[in-house]
Amino acid sequence: MKFIDEYRDPQLAEQFAVAIAETVTRPWTLMEVCGGQTHAIVKFGIDELLPPEVNLVHGPGCPVCVTPLEMIDKAIEVASRPDVIFCSFGDMLRVPGSDKDLFMVKANGGNVRIVYSPMDCLKIARENPDKEVVFFAVGFETTAPANAMAVYQAHQMGLKNFSVIVSHVLVPPAMEAILSSPQNRVQGFLAAGHVCTIMGYTEYEQIAKKYHVPIVVTGFEPLDILQGVYMCVKQLEEGRAEVENQYARAVRRSGNEPAQDLIRQVFRVIPRKWRGVGEIPQSGLGISDKFAAFDAELKFGVADHKVEEPSECISGLILQGLKKPDECPAFGTICNPEHPLGATMVSNEGACAAYYRYRRPRVIHRHTTFHYSPSPTVL
Repeated sequence: MKFIDEYRDPQLAEQFAVAIAETVTRPWTLMEVCGGQTHAIVKFGIDELLPPEVNLVHGPGCPVCVTPLEMIDKAIEVASRPDVIFCSFGDMLRVPGSDKDLFMVKANGGNVRIVYSPMDCLKIARENPDKEVVFFAVGFETTAPANAMAVYQAHQMGLKNFSVIVSHVLVPPAMEAILSSPQNRVQGFLAAGHVCTIMGYTEYEQIAKKYHVPIVVTGFEPLDILQGVYMCVKQLEEGRAEVENQYARAVRRSGNEPAQDLIRQVFRVIPRKWRGVGEIPQSGLGISDKFAAFDAELKFGVADHKVEEPSECISGLILQGLKKPDECPAFGTICNPEHPLGATMVSNEGACAAYYRYRRPRVIHRHTTFHYSPSPTVL
C-alpha cells in the first residue's frame, strides 16, 4: 500500500542493518517504549536483523498492560451495577481482574459496551437518561486529549449521568523509574512516536541529560525502527546522549499544544500504580477539581479500593526490560491468550501476546551470527 510499503522496503532495511553492524563495536541494550513498536519488532523479525551486540528489550509501552489490577477491579465493580452502562475499548474487556474480567460481567448480564471513541459515550448518555454511563479512560498521553474532550463536552452539555474511570499514565516518569532502578540495564531508548506527537519531546531532553542516555523518537514501521536503532547506537558509540527525532514526519519538538492545553484543563498529574511495577510518583493523570463531578471513582465510592498484584505473573519484569516473555516458565503453557495470567498476554500491544503470536511453536532466539541479507519474508 502507498505510504506503508515505502517504510517496509527490504533493500533499505538491509542497508540499515549493515550500517548498524558496521557502527557497533560493543554490546548495547536499547528499550522501545511502545507496544506497537514491540509488535512490529517481533512480527517483522527486526531484532533478528540486528547484530548480536544490539539487544532490544521491551518496555512499559502497552497502556492495557500497565493498568493496575485494582483499577480493573474498580471497573468490574462499577460495571456490575444494574444502573450502569459501562463503555470501554475492546482490549480492556479481557484483562483479568482479581476474580473475573469485564467480559464475564457482560456474560452475567452487565450492560458492558465496546466503543470506538469516548465521544460515543456522550450520545449513549443522552439516549439513556435513566442510566449512569461510565467510560474506562485508559492510555498514555496519546488517548488523553480525546478522553479529556469527552469530559469537557459533557461539562459543556450539562450531562449529569456521564463519568469516567481514569487510568492514564505518563511515559517520562516511567522512563526515569527504569533508569534510576539498581537493576537497570537500559542504555538507550526508542521513544514512542505517537506520544511525542501529542506532547513533543522537551521532557525527554532533561532525562537524556540527567541519566546520559540517548533517546530517539521513533515511528512504528520496520524502517522507522531500524533507523531509530541506528541513530541510538551511533550516539552511544560516539559518547553522546541527546534527543533525536526520527519520526519528523509526525512529531514536532513542541508537540500538539492545543491538545496539551485541554489535558491540563481536565486532568491533573498524580502518582499512579503501574501493573507489575508498583507506584511511580507523578506518573498518572486524574480528574481535576473543576471536573470532579465526572470522576466515577468518587461517584461510585470505589476510590479507596486496593489490591495486591499476584506473584505468579512476571509481567512486571518484562515491562521493565529485565526479562523477555519466553523466559517466563508460564509462557505458552498455563498462560496463553485464552487463559492469561497477566495483561501482557491479553493486549494487542502486549509483549507476551506478540511472542505468542509470532514466536510459536518454536520460540526463536537471537542469532549467534549476523547475516547481512534478510529473508524476503521478514519485511
